[in-house]
Amino acid sequence: MSEADPGLFGPRSVTWQMHADPMMWVAGVRALYLQALHPRAVRGVMENSDFRKDAWGRLMRTADFVGTVTYARTRDAERYGARVRKIHRLLKATDPRTGATYGIDEPALLLWVHCAEADSYLQVQRRSGFPLTDAQADRYVDEQREAARLVGLEPSGVPATTAALEAYFARVRPELAAGPDARDVDDFLREPPVPFPLIPARALLWRRVAALAYDALPAYAHELYGRPAPPPAAVDRRLRAAGTALRRIPARLRRRLPPGHVAEAMARLGPGSRPSPYKLRRQAAILDGPGRAQR
Repeated sequence: MSEADPGLFGPRSVTWQMHADPMMWVAGVRALYLQALHPRAVRGVMENSDFRKDAWGRLMRTADFVGTVTYARTRDAERYGARVRKIHRLLKATDPRTGATYGIDEPALLLWVHCAEADSYLQVQRRSGFPLTDAQADRYVDEQREAARLVGLEPSGVPATTAALEAYFARVRPELAAGPDARDVDDFLREPPVPFPLIPARALLWRRVAALAYDALPAYAHELYGRPAPPPAAVDRRLRAAGTALRRIPARLRRRLPPGHVAEAMARLGPGSRPSPYKLRRQAAILDGPGRAQR
């Protein structure tokens, strides 16, 4: 009997442990807020999807992509990537500033989407108490270049460390703006239309998730959106409180939620593959050593 395929990352990766954490949902909404600040990137979304009516569907499709790339068999992840690249090659958009037509698979746009997601996942997780050393954070950014390859980027041109990720955002900052499309995304995420019976749930749950995701944005994003940035320490406290509450939900229940990739991976690889932040703590104690994670 052949050994089960661990996929592109495998149970020993930082990605494997981190992407199973429930705070990834908050991080995904932060990524949407951040991605909307690139006028050409968000125009591609608006012209090629029904975001205003299907923002939840977009979030779920992103979760499905992340889950497949992280936990599925190698061949399934590669097929998913090929399908995404094929779709992107066919889609065009109109530059909101020049009126020129462009393909949404331009490397610069793919890189922005990738970096906004990687940064959002990492920032929300670390600030909410998920245990990552600086060395493990660098490992995560480096591992994510494999996901970037699947959407059509050359990994050598993708940030491989947190410092390189920060440098990327500093370079791209002059291109960002909160134009009409970003305002539409902001308005929608703050109060998405829902059927009447779900209005109480929107008020009780969604607004809190969206507000927390928005508050976790970097200072320049708050400036662009035109609302005062909350004190970072206060946001950190709220993120840690949310992380503590969500992580108390038994993992066996969380794994049953869609898209279900973690449960499928564990069925394929056995219980030893169960994602857990405690595995990262053990790795840090063994591999990082005193001071190794400091930059």
